[in-house]
Amino acid sequence: MSASALVVFAKQPVAGRVKTRMCPPLERGQAAELYARMLADVLEESLRACDRSGAQLFLAVHPPEAVPSMSEAAGGRVEAFAQRGKDLSARMHAALQRLAGRGFDRLAIRGSDSPALAAARIEEAFQSLEAADLAIARDADGGYALLALREPHPALFDHPMSTASVADDTLGNARTLGWRCQELAPGFDLDTVEDLARLRALPRRLTDVLCPRTVKLLDERGWWPD
Repeated sequence: MSASALVVFAKQPVAGRVKTRMCPPLERGQAAELYARMLADVLEESLRACDRSGAQLFLAVHPPEAVPSMSEAAGGRVEAFAQRGKDLSARMHAALQRLAGRGFDRLAIRGSDSPALAAARIEEAFQSLEAADLAIARDADGGYALLALREPHPALFDHPMSTASVADDTLGNARTLGWRCQELAPGFDLDTVEDLARLRALPRRLTDVLCPRTVKLLDERGWWPD
């Protein structure tokens, strides 16, 4: 019987370490506060997706010493563990390998930068693995907001990260492995202040469900771009 796992990759929301591309105009502490709200929304929607699909949710944390505090911040609803590896590629593979070693044979990974990614998209990713070996939802900057796969392979992430070709490189490596790939509807990350305009353009009835904490903070502080 198949077992599904979703892992959220996240950083400790410390000023100067998260959302630095939003500074300026935001101050470093403000950017960290925004990231903490985004992460809370991401975890809430991810829990909703896992409840619907029968998957288990995990939180992969950086730096390792932040695991206790971030687990507590998540209200004990998510099993947290430390990211391990010399770079992001290695850390992603290690996290997926860890879950595969626990018997999960449908794996999905997402970042904490895409609070508008709906639970339905995560469910669709798991469902896609009925016929595909990998499912991917691109984001606007060339990366991806969500990746689902049947089993981890180190060659999948054997390419430069944080470039405009990450999604294409990942798909290319998957096809070299002989994997069947399914592309899902694209999403977007919130990396710069300009990206907030994408979020603001979505229907409010949608964002009030997907990322209410993020939107409320942006409203209260007036941080929306002009």
